[in-house]
Amino acid sequence: MQRNFKDYLIISLKGLAMGAADVVPGVSGGTIAFISGIYEELITSLNNINFSLIKTLKRDGLKATWVQVNGNFLVALFFGIGISVLSLAKGIEWLLHHHPILLWAFFFGLVLASIIFVGKQITKWKISTIFVLILGTFIAFYITQLPSLSANQSPWFLFLAGALAICAMILPGISGAFILVLLGAYQPILSALNNKDFKTIAIVGCGAVIGLLAFSKLLKWLFKNYNNLTLAALTGFILGSLNKIWPWKKVLSFRTNSKGEQIPFLEQSISPFSFDGDNQIIFALLLMVIGFLTIITLEKIGNKKP
Repeated sequence: MQRNFKDYLIISLKGLAMGAADVVPGVSGGTIAFISGIYEELITSLNNINFSLIKTLKRDGLKATWVQVNGNFLVALFFGIGISVLSLAKGIEWLLHHHPILLWAFFFGLVLASIIFVGKQITKWKISTIFVLILGTFIAFYITQLPSLSANQSPWFLFLAGALAICAMILPGISGAFILVLLGAYQPILSALNNKDFKTIAIVGCGAVIGLLAFSKLLKWLFKNYNNLTLAALTGFILGSLNKIWPWKKVLSFRTNSKGEQIPFLEQSISPFSFDGDNQIIFALLLMVIGFLTIITLEKIGNKKP
């Protein structure tokens, strides 16, 4: 595929959107990749990173190897993701602390539109397809109700957390950041990004690379052999994850973090009219609509033929 500078700039912008989504617990960068039309190319490109590259390098040289791995595409995309994660981490952390309802409302709109988009990709509905969708919804909903573990900052744990989180990040519907929250690794990693702790970033990054290369092969196989069932499972995952990002929550219990601060431990989704405090419902609904329309716009851009 022949691309010019403008094409790669757009890919980097999509990477920026993926990175922004990956920073927030409850939103998947894989969903953004899916709706923006680059998901299949991303999985295929990652799947091409294997031992055959060594043979290509010896036989045909560096240029052929770069083409085989779709290097320009991956560099443009991960450049956007990296810039987004490093630059937005502090801002997202601030918004989560000071304006959680409005932030979650925007992402709720994003994810709600994603359900429609991913579900429409299913070409044939059968009993098995419906069953997998319901099962995926139940599993994702159950995961959103799990309490997070205590923070753990050992290198091997952070390596494993990076590997697990990246698998979720490239899977539409499951948030890698939320997996980090469940593991108790979200705050240490977010702090490492904000404080430029390159040692921790490198450990998590190595785990992410290993997890990414391994999981992309499984996803490629699933889409090739069980496309409709895989899409049904993803649709269910996204639907079930809505509970996690519902803006209005009631805190059932607290826990003390490593800084001695009291933070929510168990939460329950409630009606905005039962919310104790300013429910900000007008602005929240407006941001939901904006989030919803953002996905529709990205879909239209992704569907445009070059």
